[in-house]
Amino acid sequence: MDILVTGNAGFIGKVLCKKLTTDGHTIFGMDYLSGYDITNMDTFKNVKKADIIIHLAAKSFVPDSFNNPSSFYKTNILGTLNVLETARITKAKVIFFSSYIYGNPQSLLITENHPINPHNPYAQSKYIGEELCRGYFRDFGVPVTVFRPFNIYGNGQNENFLIPTILKQIKSGTVNLADPNPKRDYIHVNDIADAVVCAVNKNLNGFEIFNLGTGVSYSVDELVNIIKKFSKFEFTAHYKKQVRQLEINDCYADTNKAKTLLGWEAKINLEEGIKNLLNEFDL
Repeated sequence: MDILVTGNAGFIGKVLCKKLTTDGHTIFGMDYLSGYDITNMDTFKNVKKADIIIHLAAKSFVPDSFNNPSSFYKTNILGTLNVLETARITKAKVIFFSSYIYGNPQSLLITENHPINPHNPYAQSKYIGEELCRGYFRDFGVPVTVFRPFNIYGNGQNENFLIPTILKQIKSGTVNLADPNPKRDYIHVNDIADAVVCAVNKNLNGFEIFNLGTGVSYSVDELVNIIKKFSKFEFTAHYKKQVRQLEINDCYADTNKAKTLLGWEAKINLEEGIKNLLNEFDL
């Protein structure tokens, strides 16, 4: 198939495009690093018609969403609207990357039917994007698959995120972090890409939402101890005991729907993923 990937040069995009190309699909990308502006509809007019548009491009670092919310809303909402409008005109299917939008969970495991409670401007922008997707399916029959990934990690992630932040401090012997307590469901970027490949191959025609996670959560301190276990460098973690604004104490995904409808489940556990990362960076 001919597949357009927005954000193809990004963290997930690079891994995904390699997998899709290996599978024989024709990939063409749209990334701001190549001069594409997804907030401008004219950007899409000269792009080759695609069977599927995979929409990854977005602003995603949560702390920045508090500092510059208008930029997040503009990029993440208008970019999604332009993707959907392009899909409507060209009869393409859409795979949309949302995020964790459940807020402080009312129950664990978290299913796709859990109440929505966006807890920061980034999550709010993604929820609005989801609702645009729902509307375009309802009103125009645009097939959309929505993914709600939990905490993604892997080689190539922006150094502002937690795991890269830890890794870049290891050699100094001291790792400075804010809060040891929050627990997250960490999912490897390769598993994320595999989920997209499954969705492409299933050729879904409706509107479906899927959680992407492992179903297991780890605290920051537990994560640090896993890194200590496999790193060849000894280091000490120091915590400032700073609690982030609207912090979530624990969350992990119920992924039974993805397993049932897509035949997908995460294969890389956190210990394996961390061990591979440390080997890749010679840490």
